Amino acid sequence: MRRFNWAGTLGALIWLVIVVVPLYSMVSSTLQTRPEYLDNGPLALPTDPGLGSYRQVLEGDFPRYLLNTAIVTVSCAAIVIALAVTVSYVVVRNRSPWSRRTFQLFLLGLAIPSQAVIIPVYWIITELRLYDTLLAVILPTAAFSLPVSVLILVGTMRDIDEEMYESMALDGAGPARMLLQLVVPVARAGISTAGVFAALNAWNGFLFPLILTQSRESRVLTLGLYDFVGEFRVDIPALLAAVVLSIVPIFTAYLFARRQLINGLMGVGGR
Repeated sequence: MRRFNWAGTLGALIWLVIVVVPLYSMVSSTLQTRPEYLDNGPLALPTDPGLGSYRQVLEGDFPRYLLNTAIVTVSCAAIVIALAVTVSYVVVRNRSPWSRRTFQLFLLGLAIPSQAVIIPVYWIITELRLYDTLLAVILPTAAFSLPVSVLILVGTMRDIDEEMYESMALDGAGPARMLLQLVVPVARAGISTAGVFAALNAWNGFLFPLILTQSRESRVLTLGLYDFVGEFRVDIPALLAAVVLSIVPIFTAYLFARRQLINGLMGVGGR
């Protein structure tokens, strides 16, 4: 008979409290008015729960910010997947020194934080006349997601057996056909991982939207939260309601792709 693990149970309960209490506080606060929140505090149960904070958020510019964020996220994920798949395929299948140098160059990108190059990026965006557009956010966000995505897909594609390539070559398949009919289906978990990573990076992006956009028409969710922060007051229930609404779409996408995400990360870790 196995002994009851008191230490493990205690640790799990502590971790559960650490995770649940902030979530409870966030959701509970959105069901209160601002005066009720200031009087009762963040951990109090709502005395008269209502959806006024959510109504206030949805009646403002939140839908526009949500649409802009969705456009940036989908565009970044599409660009990253298209480029990372082709680059990784060349790195894995091409044995030339140029392909190795290309892979090393992408790995070098892992060591360069976006904050270190924000001034050159700003200069390039302004010279291209893209400042204050969604494209100004999409391009650098996708570029900084590429190194990790290439690393994930290279590790995934190296697991494909050489015999599968040889079988398709005997059938007369060229590189493009091998990529579309062999590599993409087999590396589906790694591609999903790269796509989810790029989407999360774009959805939560703050630096590039802050520096490269200015007008409300180009604002995304991370900047839209400032609508509820004034010079002398902060509408915390409305702010937290906006946070909850901004979490729901990307969390839903994660629920559908979590299996592929975990499988892809395990594949990279096993290299």
